[in-house]
Amino acid sequence: MAEYEIGATRADEIEVSEDNVIKFLGADGPRVLSTPQMILFMERTSRNLILRMLEAGHDTVGTHVNVYHRAGAPLGSTVRFTSELTAVKGRRAEFRVEARMGDKIVGDGTHQRAVISIRDFGAKVAKS
Repeated sequence: MAEYEIGATRADEIEVSEDNVIKFLGADGPRVLSTPQMILFMERTSRNLILRMLEAGHDTVGTHVNVYHRAGAPLGSTVRFTSELTAVKGRRAEFRVEARMGDKIVGDGTHQRAVISIRDFGAKVAKS
């Protein structure tokens, strides 16, 4: 049986690169971390936090994201993503997530993931 550590945290850092910035403001427009990429890193940090707590053959998939993108993180800046496991209710794991550039909050909010059996999930997807 999985042993969840409510209050456990994880932090990961990235350097904002051309791979994860907005480009739609034109060739000379500002390059800042895009919202979808910020969410990706919040989800990834949360998954990696809970993964070590799960039984073999289990993983998680994202089911809900409620975040604010509060400030731009420019190309070349370092952003630290943190996740805290705040609750597990049945198969639903809840996290508090945050992205910071130094002391500045880039984004924050909550995220939810469903704990799944990889085999069973694969079988459901195959039937779709």
